[in-house]
Amino acid sequence: MSGTAPPPLSAALDIATGKVIGQCHRQHRHQEFLSFLRRIDREVPAELEIHLVMDNYAVHKTPKVTAWFQKRSRCHLHFTPTSASWLNQAERWFAKITEERIRRSAFCSVAELERAIHSYIEDNNRNPKPFVWTASADLILGKVQAVCEQINPSGY
Repeated sequence: MSGTAPPPLSAALDIATGKVIGQCHRQHRHQEFLSFLRRIDREVPAELEIHLVMDNYAVHKTPKVTAWFQKRSRCHLHFTPTSASWLNQAERWFAKITEERIRRSAFCSVAELERAIHSYIEDNNRNPKPFVWTASADLILGKVQAVCEQINPSGY
C-alpha cells in the first residue's frame, strides 16, 4: 500500500470496560465526525451519560458539530490541552492497535487495511479490558518536569 494514506479512524473507548466503537472514513471532515457521533449516540444505552475526551482538532468544533452537541444534553465534552493527547486513553488505544496490528502487517489496499482494523476492534470487543495506568501521578509528573528542564534549563 505504498503511497496510500491509511483511512482516518474514529474510535470511542469505554474506559470502564475497554470496549471500542470504531469507524473508518475516507476523509476526516465534520460530516464523517457527525456520522461517528450519531453511531455513538445509537450504540450507547440512552440512560447513560456520554463523556467525550477529544483533542482540539478543528473538525470537533465546527458549527454543525457544536449544534449537534447542543441538542444532546447527555453528551459532555472534555478537550485535552494542546500537545497533550497522551492524556486521552483513546489515543493510547490507537497506539496499541498500531503496534499490535497495523505495523506488523503489509496491506495491499485500503479496503484490506480497513478489514484488519475492524477485525481488531471485533477481537478487542469479544474480551475487552480497561486500560489501567501503571505509573503513579508523581512518576508521570516527574518525567514531565525532567523533560521541561531539558527543554528550558533556565528554571522558569
